[in-house]
Amino acid sequence: MSIVRLVSFVVLLAASAGASLAFAQTPAPAPAAPAAVAPAPPPSKPDPAGTATGGIGDVSAKTAGKPTVEELADFVGHNRVAINFVWVLVAGFLVMFMQAGFALAETGFTRAKNAGHTMMMNFMVYAIGMTGYWICGFALHMGGLGPISTLGGTGVLDHEFVITLFGKEFGLFGLKGFFLAGSTYDVAVFALFLFQMVFMDTAATIPTGAMAERWKFSSFVVFGFFISMFTYPLFANWVWGGGWLSQLGKNFGLGHGHVDFAGSSVVHMVGGVTALAGAMVLGARIGKYNKDGSANPIPGHNIPMAALGCFILAFGWFGFNPGSTLAGADLRIAVVAVNTMLAGAAGALVAMFYMWIVYGKPDPSMLINGMLAGLVAITAPCAFVSSFWAFVIGAVAGVLVCWSVFFVERTLKVDDPVGAISVHGTCGAWGVLSLGLFADGTYGDGFNGVEGTVRGLLYGGGSQFVAQIVGTLTCVVFIFVASYAFFKVYDLAFGMRVSPEVELEGLDVPEMGGHGYPEVQGPGTLVHGLGHGAAKPAAVMTGVMATERGH
Repeated sequence: MSIVRLVSFVVLLAASAGASLAFAQTPAPAPAAPAAVAPAPPPSKPDPAGTATGGIGDVSAKTAGKPTVEELADFVGHNRVAINFVWVLVAGFLVMFMQAGFALAETGFTRAKNAGHTMMMNFMVYAIGMTGYWICGFALHMGGLGPISTLGGTGVLDHEFVITLFGKEFGLFGLKGFFLAGSTYDVAVFALFLFQMVFMDTAATIPTGAMAERWKFSSFVVFGFFISMFTYPLFANWVWGGGWLSQLGKNFGLGHGHVDFAGSSVVHMVGGVTALAGAMVLGARIGKYNKDGSANPIPGHNIPMAALGCFILAFGWFGFNPGSTLAGADLRIAVVAVNTMLAGAAGALVAMFYMWIVYGKPDPSMLINGMLAGLVAITAPCAFVSSFWAFVIGAVAGVLVCWSVFFVERTLKVDDPVGAISVHGTCGAWGVLSLGLFADGTYGDGFNGVEGTVRGLLYGGGSQFVAQIVGTLTCVVFIFVASYAFFKVYDLAFGMRVSPEVELEGLDVPEMGGHGYPEVQGPGTLVHGLGHGAAKPAAVMTGVMATERGH
């Protein structure tokens, strides 16, 4: 009985608790009234039929069939040309900065007493060369080029002076683009001018190194106009401006004509051969050669400066070589860039080992010139060869530059303070010829108006190798004869070389009006107190070893 009562009590207690909880609960809020639907905004234009709703359907209706195929093609084409414009201009900016590399390298390889003079030649060749190229150099170079397809296809550069021989046309120079005036006031022409001008400037600055430490600044100024307005534009026209060397393939079946992708011959050989002619006319520096013909070393004053200049040049080469596609949309730029790096590295590496093995020490100046030699050599074939051949081309250049420096100094008896003749002349020639050997047929379809890709001798293109030989010989003969004649006539008429007194003192003060390093060269300093003709301690003359290694 007690159990029944207990169960009844528990049930009653649970029911009471449930009722209390139900009473304490907050009633659920009433559902909110639906928000009033905002009326559709009135159409922006009258809509008597009431078909516009302001929704996505209106947009779809108005853009049906857009863009058309023609509009899309125009949009893509415009973007492609815009990319090419930006690529060409940025590459030109990189090449322009190479001038700083040349200035540092050449100044570091020369003596402190001539540092200001050497630096200012590299500085002013930019202003002088650009002015001369703007006046007439560009017109002679590119005036008959024809349409520039990658920069929009403009065809205002359409006047080439041509002669006809054996029933074939031979382009000699352009006649459109003087002062960038008239119809050549055109965005594509201006972009091309900037890119080609800095290439010309590279060729013009090369002789300043080979002729440093004894060249009158006034003579240098006249030379700057000569090369930018005459010799460089003419040879460049024959190769890059639609001239006769580029047409050897179409006219005589010699491959694709003389091919030079970025300037081993057009830029570097022109500069190197000009440097040879100028150094021969100018003569050697005082104290370079003994009576028996043996050579004395005259070390540069700042190898770290020269090394920094070399790295700046190597960086600028990424504008020099890849930029020569004239098209940012040309994916071959990756191959060109890697080949450029490999050849430069191979040149430095092989030059180091060569000097180490033959002379017992890795000569810093040869390491620097070895890298530059590899870069110069790969400039012509960079787009046409595999990475293996790029390394081989650079490696051969590393040995060639060592041999050539000694040959120029000991056999030719030509004094070249920086090795410019060997780096740019000898290795430029090797680069052009290497294209005729190793071009593998993976690039260059239609180059210079010839069907098919560019192939060298090892890939069935023997006639291409012949075209490369013709172009190389033409460059050597034309540039040397024209430059030697200019230097010789100018020397006879006005004199190219400073006096022996000025040369011994240093060209900075007599020629430029101030010391390059006034803190260590001015009145009251050790160098000044030693006098002009006194032998100076090695620690004052140079910071590098003066050990005789034959250069």
